[in-house]
Amino acid sequence: MPTPLESLTIKPQNQKTPKRPFVLGIETSCDETAAAVVSADKQILAHRILSQVEDHAAYGGVVPEIAARQHISNLDHLLEGVLGDCHMGLKDIDAVAATTGPGLVGGLMVGVMTAKALARAAGKPFISVNHLEGHALTARLSNHIPFPYLLLLVSGGHCQLLSVQGVGRYRRLGTTIDDAVGEAFDKTAKLLGLSYPGGPSVEKAALQGDEDRFKLPKPLLNKPGCDFSFSGLKTAVRRTAEACAAERGALYPDDRADICASFQKTVSICLVNRLKRAMALFRETAGDGPLPLVVAGGVAANAYLRRDITKAAEEENFTFHAPPPGLCTDNGAMIAWAGLERFIADPDIDDKDTSPRARWPLDSDAAALVGKGKKGAKS
Repeated sequence: MPTPLESLTIKPQNQKTPKRPFVLGIETSCDETAAAVVSADKQILAHRILSQVEDHAAYGGVVPEIAARQHISNLDHLLEGVLGDCHMGLKDIDAVAATTGPGLVGGLMVGVMTAKALARAAGKPFISVNHLEGHALTARLSNHIPFPYLLLLVSGGHCQLLSVQGVGRYRRLGTTIDDAVGEAFDKTAKLLGLSYPGGPSVEKAALQGDEDRFKLPKPLLNKPGCDFSFSGLKTAVRRTAEACAAERGALYPDDRADICASFQKTVSICLVNRLKRAMALFRETAGDGPLPLVVAGGVAANAYLRRDITKAAEEENFTFHAPPPGLCTDNGAMIAWAGLERFIADPDIDDKDTSPRARWPLDSDAAALVGKGKKGAKS
């Protein structure tokens, strides 16, 4: 059964009366079942997350069918708890928002259909939210960042650099041409025999390692553009581990720690290199003064990467901003807030005719770098 990662009411620090509108947000794009209620004055009135980590740990990654079944089993109870936490009923909610893509279609269907049913029963609008937009706008909920800002979105499924001009206005400056950075962390952990989820496991092991022991390749370093590549780095990690095991007869804990530390350092160098190129592009249109840099997504919780990105921001006259760790990973508050931003921009909005989408780029004008297929352009 899923375990509670976070199940609480986040009370406003000043205890002021929350300001309408109120939006209920639902997130089921991957392996977290999450919901939250957010108010127009940026208060998270209630927020619950159920994690499925234990259900997927044996497989070393998310199994879509298991994820969808767990969403079905737990979403109704989660929503009842969230509304109870903030002492509200559906009649008190002004709109219902749900992640509609990108993500695992089975999970998306559970969240979207539930949200549409609630909205229809209560006579409220349904708001379709792009999962990436949820991450992109979270800093405006937690840090009150004005538009425009530069966004580094780093998660298990996405690695992008975006110029965020406003709600629904995004220009992609760079993206991964193969693996996302979070995916590289997860696959590195799996091939080293570390526990799932891989990101925290690699970060923890790296604390005991020598980051200079192994010289790993740095894909696209100093190349034109702002795109990323991590597939070759992942392959180099596998070969390094195999070489260590062949030399010593087995892969020992010190080998794992040193590989993790070297991998994490290399990822950081690559991220900072591409980020600085994006900073130069962003400054061309945004001006010379201190400019905001927002880092979002689950990988943004990595303390090592945060430190190096913060340093890079200072060097380039950018101010570093990131949501608190609990809002970096997938959560309902970011979906509620993105829905609320869209609702304020268009009070007549109602996306009742939209359907779940496995792929949904934030910048629809940007060319797909990794094929298209029947599901559409990759994000």
